[in-house]
Amino acid sequence: MSKRVTLFDPPALDSSKAPIENVLELTPVVDIGPDVFTNTRPLWHPPGARGIYGGAAIAQSLAAAMRTVPADFAVHSMHCYFVLAGDSEIPILYHVERVRDGRSFITRTVQARQQGRPIFTTTLSFGRANSGGKKTIEHASSIPPISVPEEPLEDIIKKIEETGGGPFQSAKAGIVNLESRTTQTQAMGTLSRQDFRSGGQQAHLSALAYITDSFFIGTVARVHNIPRFSSSAELKMVLKALKNPSDLDDEDIARSLSELKEEETADLRRRLEGALSKINDERSKKDHKEIGMMVSLDHSIYFHNPWAFRADEWMLTEMESPWAGEGRGLVLQKIWAKDGTLIATCTQEGVVRLKQDEPARAKI
Repeated sequence: MSKRVTLFDPPALDSSKAPIENVLELTPVVDIGPDVFTNTRPLWHPPGARGIYGGAAIAQSLAAAMRTVPADFAVHSMHCYFVLAGDSEIPILYHVERVRDGRSFITRTVQARQQGRPIFTTTLSFGRANSGGKKTIEHASSIPPISVPEEPLEDIIKKIEETGGGPFQSAKAGIVNLESRTTQTQAMGTLSRQDFRSGGQQAHLSALAYITDSFFIGTVARVHNIPRFSSSAELKMVLKALKNPSDLDDEDIARSLSELKEEETADLRRRLEGALSKINDERSKKDHKEIGMMVSLDHSIYFHNPWAFRADEWMLTEMESPWAGEGRGLVLQKIWAKDGTLIATCTQEGVVRLKQDEPARAKI
């Protein structure tokens, strides 16, 4: 008998929705309360991670909060804390609290719980459209002079379908200013197999929230050129597990979740294979550094133009790490639409600890 990883049996996939919409779908739990929701489908646990992919909790909490506000209000800020690692084999309950309903701003808090324990919490603020008046102060950071892929969206979608990829695709645009160890830029995009027809702009906002956690805190290690996995044995073990990603799922995992996971694991495989070739060289260095622990602590998103982008078009994201110390690291992220519109600014702090060289202490 397979484990129940959702509170209710998942319905059939809705072909009118993009795959990521199916993955992030929520179900109301009216028996508990009017503003309580649960994940409709299983959530992915990335190989080597402590829990579920954090972007899923961010996106589903946003989706739950958006269900409690009028359509003419859009989220402009979201402040999150990862409390405990989420278990992919236990349903999540998202409890929304209606903190304040004003004429221009609305405030909500969402707490994600598993077995009664909070694993994730966030506070969100929503603003009414066009509430700033006719005269406004406007400025925005310019998009870096980096080209995003020119391949037509239809051709890319066809290629993803042929190769069995997931509902979004990313492509790196290179590292700049590496010597100062502060900035890395890469192009990322979400490509849907269907247009976001059913969820409107809320679906695009959820998709954007989902991808903001991808590659984020890892920037701290990358700007120091430290591979995420620095042991040959560890790398080979993970690579072996990734040879057949579908084997990592329980038999009842939905197809859409499998597709999402395959895209993530394919990228992880590419990065691990590149890191594996550097192991011997790295170990020969006197000041050898290895990541011992890297997990996110908090995550903030400022949505600048919630109605001015589509998540099924290419976006460019620039990640910068201005500080690391005390076993933590801070990363800033800016995201632009393909036309150069700055659509979001994000921050994330996480635990970034190195493996220590001190010999084990004698037991007393």
